[in-house]
Amino acid sequence: MSISGEHDNPYAQPQPNPFGQAPASQNPVPTPQNPVPTQQNPYAPQNPHAPENPYPPQAIPPGLTGGYGYPAPGVPAPPAGPPAVAPIAAPSGAGRGTSGWLWAVGGVVAASAIWASLLFATGGFSSEPSPDLAGYAYTSDLCADTAMTPFEDAHYKTKASTGTASKDDNPQHSGAQLKSLDTMTCNISFEQDGASTSAYSSTWLYNTATLHKQTDPTPEFADGYRSYEKQDTSVGYKVEAVPGIGDEAYLVTRRDDGSSTSSSSYVILGVRDGWMTYQSTWSSYASSSGSDKQPTATEVATMLKTSATETLRRLRPVR
Repeated sequence: MSISGEHDNPYAQPQPNPFGQAPASQNPVPTPQNPVPTQQNPYAPQNPHAPENPYPPQAIPPGLTGGYGYPAPGVPAPPAGPPAVAPIAAPSGAGRGTSGWLWAVGGVVAASAIWASLLFATGGFSSEPSPDLAGYAYTSDLCADTAMTPFEDAHYKTKASTGTASKDDNPQHSGAQLKSLDTMTCNISFEQDGASTSAYSSTWLYNTATLHKQTDPTPEFADGYRSYEKQDTSVGYKVEAVPGIGDEAYLVTRRDDGSSTSSSSYVILGVRDGWMTYQSTWSSYASSSGSDKQPTATEVATMLKTSATETLRRLRPVR
């Protein structure tokens, strides 16, 4: 019994490929029509000219045939590409165009940071103005520079010291150099020539000089003296500008209360020249039992202005 042609003969010839044979003129590598081919028939005859499939059918998970990142059966996998993020190039070598620009920008930023730190350290960013001391200099003994001639011409002399302790010295001076200002003071106790010892009298001159090194005293200087006129007390004061001394000057005079039992006067001269301020204060009192004649407020004002002009000249070695 012939067995050729019988479809159920296990020894029959292999059946043709269900997908059909490729034409003789075509590429022996089969070209699938479906972009997502189905799994190959493991019983189909192998084409000796087809490239080796690096991904055998059994290596492809079920349901992922040529999609979701898996190569299609029979198609070689593409070579591995570059990493997703390329490392930043070093300052030298290939690819210097972009990386060199970035390093140049970094150098400018670093240099700017150093420059800014130097400005901060030296006060380059400070908004504070430089002090205008108008050539005035600090002295530890303001009394030594205080002009005494106007008072001596009015028959006043320095009273002798009453003790050996420093607190009994006459005149007394002090001073301090601080970060924001330098201060100088001088207190002098006067007595009139030939004054009666039976009557009580007291005459003082208080001088102060201040070098303002951080804050400009100009905006508040005038109001500091004008405020005397605004005091709501039993004692009144008169304030007037004084020309010709420093940048501005004011004279404050206490009004005479008309008392017949004593004679007293209180006069202040304030001067500002640049960031230097100076104040000279005269305070005197004499009982009515004494025969000594006391100077008037006008006479005291003249003495203060004359003394201040010379004293400030001595405190300003350069201009």
